[in-house]
Amino acid sequence: MAAPFAAPASAQDVELRIGPDGVRPIIRDRDRDRRDRGCSPREAQRAAREEGLRRAEVARVTDRSVTVRGFTRRGPEQLRFANRRGCPLI
Repeated sequence: MAAPFAAPASAQDVELRIGPDGVRPIIRDRDRDRRDRGCSPREAQRAAREEGLRRAEVARVTDRSVTVRGFTRRGPEQLRFANRRGCPLI
């Protein structure tokens, strides 16, 4: 009686190219090609406008946060966003 064999499944992107030199498999690693981008100054400025900030300008960018200054109805205001994908408000 044979015992069942369990192996972990791995997701791959495999492409087969057929050319004059035969069939060549091309294996792509999508994680390698993808950059983990944080919050760009443009994205932070857009997020600040969505929060109600007028005349929004990026004041400071660090590894951890992006600071945007502008004006609300009450006067000058400053918003700080985490330097992560999606620009969450801190």
